[in-house]
Amino acid sequence: MNPANASELRAALQRHGFRFSKSKGQNFLIDPSVPRRIAEASGADVGSFALEIGPGAGSLTVELAARAAKVCAVELDASVLPLLHESLEGLENVEVVNADALKLDLCKLISERAGGLSPLVCANLPYSITSPLLAKIIDSGCFRLITVMIQREVAQRLCAKPGTPDYGAFTIYVNWHCRIERLFDVPPGCFMPQPKVTSSVVRLTPLAAPPCECADAELMFRCVRASFSQRRKTLQNALSNALPSLSRELAAAACEAAGISPMARGETLSVADFARLADNVAVVTKNP
Repeated sequence: MNPANASELRAALQRHGFRFSKSKGQNFLIDPSVPRRIAEASGADVGSFALEIGPGAGSLTVELAARAAKVCAVELDASVLPLLHESLEGLENVEVVNADALKLDLCKLISERAGGLSPLVCANLPYSITSPLLAKIIDSGCFRLITVMIQREVAQRLCAKPGTPDYGAFTIYVNWHCRIERLFDVPPGCFMPQPKVTSSVVRLTPLAAPPCECADAELMFRCVRASFSQRRKTLQNALSNALPSLSRELAAAACEAAGISPMARGETLSVADFARLADNVAVVTKNP
C-alpha cells in the first residue's frame, strides 16, 4: 500500500476500520511530492539514524527509509499501527515504537538503537504538542539536524524578528540553540483529512555554541520569561515584578548599563540584547 496515494490510503483505512482522531490532530500526507521534499531536506543518508515522531500512515517514513540507514518511527496511537505496518511492509531498516514521544528519553533511545549512526529528527509534528515536543528535541542535544513540519503560524513565530507581533519567548529560546531555515509551505489540500491551517517545513541546525556570549543563560531566560509574561509592561516594571532581587531602581540601572531603555518592552530586544541585559542584572544584584 502506498500511503501517499489517496485512493490506496482510503482502501487501507476501510480495511483496518481506522477513524481519524481530531483530538490527536491526525492528518495524513497524500501528496507524494511533500514527503519526498521533506526527506530530501532532512539530510538523511546512508550514515544516518532518522527519528520520526508521529508517522501516521507512513508516507514520510517510506521516503526516509529510502535514504537513511535506519529509521525509528515513534507513534502514540496504537490504532494506527496496523495501517503503518502495511505501508512499511518489506522495509527492513524501519523500526516502529508505540510510545509517547513526550515521555521518551530521547538520548537513551539513540544510544540503544542508533548503533553509531548520525542521529537526526524528521517529522510531521503533532500540532497540539509542537512547542513542548520541539523543546524536548532541542534540549536533548542528541541530533545534528531537526527537520519538521509544523503550523505556519508556529514557523512564523520561530523566524520572527524583534518588534513584530509573532516575536516571543519561544522565538528567543529556539534561536539561542539553533539556526532556523523556513523551507516551504504545505497547503491543506495535501492532507487527508484537510486541516484548517497551512503548514510549513522548517529545518533547525543545533549550534555548537550560543550565538552570543552570556555569563548565565539561566538568568537570561528568566529575564526573557519575565519580559514576555507581561508584554505590555516596560522592562523596568516587568523585571522588578518577576525577579525578587531586583528593585525598579536596580532594573533601570541594569537596562541602562546594557544600553537599553528601561521604558522599552521585551518584544523589542534581540537575543544579544537579552544576553547583555542578563549580564548587567547579575552585576547590579551582586553589587547593589
